[in-house]
Amino acid sequence: MRTIALTGTPGTGKTTVSELVAERLDAEVLHLNDAIREADLFAERDVERDSLIADLDAVQSWVDAEVSADRTTVVESHLAHLLDVDGAVVLRCHPKELKPRLRERGESEDSVAENAESEALDVILAEAVERHGEESVWEIDTTDRSPEAVADDVAAAIDGEIEPRVGVVDFIDYL
Repeated sequence: MRTIALTGTPGTGKTTVSELVAERLDAEVLHLNDAIREADLFAERDVERDSLIADLDAVQSWVDAEVSADRTTVVESHLAHLLDVDGAVVLRCHPKELKPRLRERGESEDSVAENAESEALDVILAEAVERHGEESVWEIDTTDRSPEAVADDVAAAIDGEIEPRVGVVDFIDYL
């Protein structure tokens, strides 16, 4: 079976969508951020940002041990595209919609601004394409869409019903 990264800037809907995709495809979901915290897969703490710096080698080893050969596995995290996976689905959301989502989660204003800017600049998309190539990346806009509709698109990407696509979302107007 395949291992797919479901990635994107924090607040784009990865966690919610991953659970819906798992139901549709009978796939296993690995919530990477939880694993990094719970299995001590980090190299250090960034006190200023109140975050953990993942040890990507340790994370990759953990994922390799968790993946089942019998099922599709969706690795969900804003870091998932940095791993050795079979493809990456990058969820995108307009920064104007992303900012209130992050504030609702209690993110600091610095974090909100940094993530909104990263989203406008296509940071995660660019990293995913650099790592996996355009032929293995699907960009999906979540702006003003229900999680169910987004999950349908993600499931279609994983099932090969839609061709890989990048460069279809443009939030540069935000800057």
